[in-house]
Amino acid sequence: MDKIDRRILKSRQGIQSTFLQMLNKEGFDEITVKHITEEANIARKTFYLHYMDKYDLLDRIIDDHIVQLREICDQKKEMGIIEGSILWFSYFEQHKLFFAALFKSRDASSFRKKLLSFTMGEISKKIDQDSHPIIDRHIFLKFLGTATMGVLESYVLDEIDRDIESVAAQVVQLYKRLNPLSMC
Repeated sequence: MDKIDRRILKSRQGIQSTFLQMLNKEGFDEITVKHITEEANIARKTFYLHYMDKYDLLDRIIDDHIVQLREICDQKKEMGIIEGSILWFSYFEQHKLFFAALFKSRDASSFRKKLLSFTMGEISKKIDQDSHPIIDRHIFLKFLGTATMGVLESYVLDEIDRDIESVAAQVVQLYKRLNPLSMC
């Protein structure tokens, strides 16, 4: 049984590694399952034992990133707001090629939806329920989540020429102006 688990793990790691290399080189929209299997030197059957298609593969990789981002949010609870925000932006800096490829993609909309949903959920935990009684909570969360994602996207795509600390500090200041909450 242990031998099978290692082979499954090795196959998945090989597929994901090949996919990530192709993602950074070619972009998500250009990748096909056939191309992945050729590059990974595996049979298409092996790919389909693990994933339904390239979208399923991407969703699982994104889910892994969401798990890691949740862990960062838990770590941030022990930090100051700016230090925690720097930790958050640092994660995106460390995985910049991956996120840049997804932000550039037309076909990776599930990535944006999952990241926005996660971001809104984390912001929701910080919002004072009574601080804006006349503002619809969902609209407010959508506004803050979309704004945060816009800054992340611009940072990852090198459209913002600032260091992580500066970007994180400015985002925190914007959040404080809108609501006394912290990011994540």
